[in-house]
Amino acid sequence: NPSQSVRTRRQLESDGEMCMFTLTKNKRDEENTVIRNKSRLVAKGYAQKEGVDFEESFAPVARLEAVRLFIAYAAHKSFTVYQMDVKTTFLYGPPKEEVYVNQPDGFVDPYHPDKVYHLKKDLYGLKQAPRA
Repeated sequence: NPSQSVRTRRQLESDGEMCMFTLTKNKRDEENTVIRNKSRLVAKGYAQKEGVDFEESFAPVARLEAVRLFIAYAAHKSFTVYQMDVKTTFLYGPPKEEVYVNQPDGFVDPYHPDKVYHLKKDLYGLKQAPRA
C-alpha cells in the first residue's frame, strides 16, 4: 500500500516496508463516558535498517556514573536538585536526516494522491527521533 510508507530521500526509488499507523485512545470518566478522543501518527521504526534509513540510533539515557557525580557535586555545593520528565521533548527537534512520509490513509489529498510529506519534526517510532 503506497499510501503508508515512510521513506528517506535514499529510499524514494525503492519500495520500503516501513509503514505509518494511527494510535487512537478514548479518555473516559468514572461513568465510562467518552470525554476526549486522542490520536497520534506513529511510524513503524522497527522496520528501519541502519545505514539505509538512518545513520545512528540513540537512547537518551544518562549513565549512572554521570548521575552520581552530578548528585555528589550538588550535595557538596548544597544545591537543590529537582527532577522532571519532558515526555514530548524529542518531537520538537528537527530531524537529523530528511524523512519523507506518504499520505496516511484517510488523509490522502484527492487532487494529489502521489505527493509525499517532508517531515519538519520527528515522528513517534522513528529511530532518529530520540536524537533531537
